[in-house]
Amino acid sequence: MAKDKSGYIIAAAFIGPGTVTTASVAGANFGFHLVWALLFSIVATMVLQDMAARLGIATGQGLANNLKDISDKPLLRVMLALLIVAAVGVGNAAYESGNLTGAAIGLNAFVDIGTGNWAMVLGAISALLLWSGKYKVIESVLVVLVIAMAVVFIVTLFAAGPQWSDMLSQAAKPNLDVDSITMVLALIGTTIVPYNLFLHASLTAQNYQGQNKAESIDASRKQSVVAIGFGGLITLVVMATAMMAFFSQTATMDASNMGKQLEPVLGEAAQWFFAAGLFAAGLTSSITAPLAASYAVCGAFNLPQDMKGRAFRGIWLAIIITGVTIASMGFKPLSAILFAQAANGLLLPVVAIFLLVVMNKSKTLGQFKNGKASNLLGALVVTFVICLGTYKLATLF
Repeated sequence: MAKDKSGYIIAAAFIGPGTVTTASVAGANFGFHLVWALLFSIVATMVLQDMAARLGIATGQGLANNLKDISDKPLLRVMLALLIVAAVGVGNAAYESGNLTGAAIGLNAFVDIGTGNWAMVLGAISALLLWSGKYKVIESVLVVLVIAMAVVFIVTLFAAGPQWSDMLSQAAKPNLDVDSITMVLALIGTTIVPYNLFLHASLTAQNYQGQNKAESIDASRKQSVVAIGFGGLITLVVMATAMMAFFSQTATMDASNMGKQLEPVLGEAAQWFFAAGLFAAGLTSSITAPLAASYAVCGAFNLPQDMKGRAFRGIWLAIIITGVTIASMGFKPLSAILFAQAANGLLLPVVAIFLLVVMNKSKTLGQFKNGKASNLLGALVVTFVICLGTYKLATLF
């Protein structure tokens, strides 16, 4: 059996600065009243990522390749390819700007040269790492740093003596109104990351090539549940520590004091550790987002999915440049990150519908096509997110 780590890469990809920031803001402003949105997101992520991984293993191709192959009509195939480029390009550019902004906030706490300048430096670092083709080594180190941050959050949670009854009471009173809809979309968008569906399918297609398909799907499914579940736990703990530090308190949270939630354990070092964690999470995610875009677009146009290929490099470079440009425009850091996550929440239904179509029509899936249960769960996820997005758009006019 291949030594596949794609489930953990997916978890590391969504535990970026957007997740840390979004969970912190959610806990600080809404307490545990939005835990329902996080739990929904985790279950939905498991469902959709399982489809993507199953697609990659069963067909030996990524999501973009399969989408293009479901129709024999040239015009429709071209339209699907263009839709993939538009969906992944726009979504990943927004997500990349959030990743770079979050990492820039972290670095700016150490050396204050402005988040825009740091975003350019980080974009250059990400580009150099991807150009070298050795991103996996760097990514492994950064994932360890993110896990270390998770441990500190968990220790902080218990050391601060949380009021479990208050948490349960708030969780039992879910909130969804005009004031919270953007935050709900952000929680969904930072967890169910559209580009991860393309990335997971491509990685499993490569890593399980030549293996027994049924056994590979079973192994991938178990790994994904554990990895995504751990990612959800990290998000929940971040939300809890922010709730205890800021919810119903006189202090309000902003980019300069987010680390205050770690003070019960780390004291004056809290801000520094939080900043280092944001940097690690941001750099990890700023590598995986452009990588996923390259896999998706190259798959859509039958281009070589070789990390050293000219087209592959050109696509991820365009995503990084766009992300740096947006991150350097001087938007308020927290607003920029939350906007990126909400944008992904609005983009999600488009990509999820693509996935559902191919999971039912792909000729090469055979016995691994979606069953009634998978289709029902997928349809529920898509319907719910579409309703949320429509409601959000309606409130803007």
